[in-house]
Amino acid sequence: MPLTFDAVCEMALALPGAELGTSYGMPAIRIARHLLVRLREDGETIVLKVGFDEREMLMEAEPGTFFVTDHYRNYPRVLVRLAHVHLHSLRRLIEQAWREVAPKRLAREFDLRRPD
Repeated sequence: MPLTFDAVCEMALALPGAELGTSYGMPAIRIARHLLVRLREDGETIVLKVGFDEREMLMEAEPGTFFVTDHYRNYPRVLVRLAHVHLHSLRRLIEQAWREVAPKRLAREFDLRRPD
């Protein structure tokens, strides 16, 4: 069953400091004013913060799931087809993106809350 943006929101909003808002008129989640993830206009694809090296590996490994358009080529973002992405992969990518932009205090608090 394909993931929905509601499921993406549930994952991302569980992270400390995550806030629902908009970006380019579409639903988005930010951390400390930094864009973490947003829904694209097609309603089936998300824009997710990810490093350039990670993006290249993702696109090579799963080109049907991860891609970029010319618009995003110079930005640390990847486009993700929700119909194709695996829940656990997306959860890992969202948390990884969150760690890059979250204030250190929030990351420490999050780590303290997690069971070992």
